[in-house]
Amino acid sequence: MTNLKKRELPKTNASLISMVQRFSDITIMFVGLWVVCKVNALPFLYMHLLMALLTLVVFQMIGGITDFYRSWRGVKISSELLLLLQNWTLSLIFSAGLLAFNPDFDGSFWVYFAWYVLTSFGMVVCRSFIRFGAGWLRNMGYNTRRIAIAGSLPVGRALASSFRNEPWLGFEVTGVYDDMQPATDLGDYAGSFADLLEEARSGRIDNVYIAMAMSEEARIKKLVRELTDTTCSVLLIPDVFTFNILNARTEEVNGVPVVPLFDTPLNGINRILKRLEDIVLALMILLLISPVLLCISVAVKVTSPGPVIFRQTRYGMDGKPIKVWKFRSMKVMENDAVVVQATKGDKRITPVGNFLRRTSLDELPQFINVLLGGMSIVGPRPHAVAHNEQYRSLIEGYMLRHKVKPGITGWAQINGWRGETDTLEKMEKRVEFDLEYIREWSLWFDIKIVFLTIFKGFVNKAAY
Repeated sequence: MTNLKKRELPKTNASLISMVQRFSDITIMFVGLWVVCKVNALPFLYMHLLMALLTLVVFQMIGGITDFYRSWRGVKISSELLLLLQNWTLSLIFSAGLLAFNPDFDGSFWVYFAWYVLTSFGMVVCRSFIRFGAGWLRNMGYNTRRIAIAGSLPVGRALASSFRNEPWLGFEVTGVYDDMQPATDLGDYAGSFADLLEEARSGRIDNVYIAMAMSEEARIKKLVRELTDTTCSVLLIPDVFTFNILNARTEEVNGVPVVPLFDTPLNGINRILKRLEDIVLALMILLLISPVLLCISVAVKVTSPGPVIFRQTRYGMDGKPIKVWKFRSMKVMENDAVVVQATKGDKRITPVGNFLRRTSLDELPQFINVLLGGMSIVGPRPHAVAHNEQYRSLIEGYMLRHKVKPGITGWAQINGWRGETDTLEKMEKRVEFDLEYIREWSLWFDIKIVFLTIFKGFVNKAAY
């Protein structure tokens, strides 16, 4: 597929835990200084507030340099706390040095020292509480991931072993997969790559870590290509020969460097922002279009026999089936293994349905799907299950479009790729734009698509 022009905007994807950590650090710093001022009968006014704000700015800057708010999942808590105290110590020293140049600032050493000790204690306690609280939730089954190791490199098997020994991390290991069973059987061999692909396609695996030597490039490429037919996140565990790759984004999992190949930007705080966007917009739109919904319901009911709403099974996020609501626009209710796409002059379409489909008004009930959580306002359009099964084997990367929720409108539709896909090339272009949307996602991108939908997303000559 042709690469589309990339928008050079930096992406952030802070996890929920990192947001809680930031909030706790900020709160403890301000509350700590306030307590010190109260104990010493000092007014918590302009200069002390300036002192706290300056130290906070320096603390956040150092945190950015040291990548302090990354995921600490799988890293010893002692390493996290040591870096925390190091950052806090440097921040206080640096800010005190800057404030020393202010002749109006009357900073007491004992105020600084008491603030340092109290805040250090509070940060260590809170960070430990967050760490063990997250571990407890994972032990209870929340925020867990089912992972598989592809390949038999010792580093991959060691990673799997560490996950098993530390269940609080929330990683459930299904096993090590390889076409040749390892000579040393550690009881973790789960099958061949064919078995791995079967498990991944069935949705029983969330993450696949590839632990293979770079000399096996052909096998790696073949496996990666086949995994594009799944909704798994695929991460490469590089061997020493890849250390000269400077532009790759790497992460560390339990001390092992990994390179994400297929992942979604909609994790952590981004997932919450996307959900809030959907709820707010869906409620506003449903309130505005409620008279239209009522009129269409009456028109569908009185002009042809059958229900007003047609619920068709589609693939949702992670390839899980959902029921998508639409106003019934046909005389038939096709929802089987074979679904014939609507074509120009299709005899199955009712007169009212013809108007609804051309104007996309038949899709308005999908705002209810958005509120229920099965769909998003913006995302790849959901296809019938029969069409998914047809195209997933024909188009490389087709199933990656299911790493986000399907949408009522999408980047492909805005660019004219909607309606009947009577050729493979048309579906390839639709998938190409869907994957670009996932790769480049941001709230502003969503707002842009919603805005453009108003002018060019409803009526289209390709919609039958």
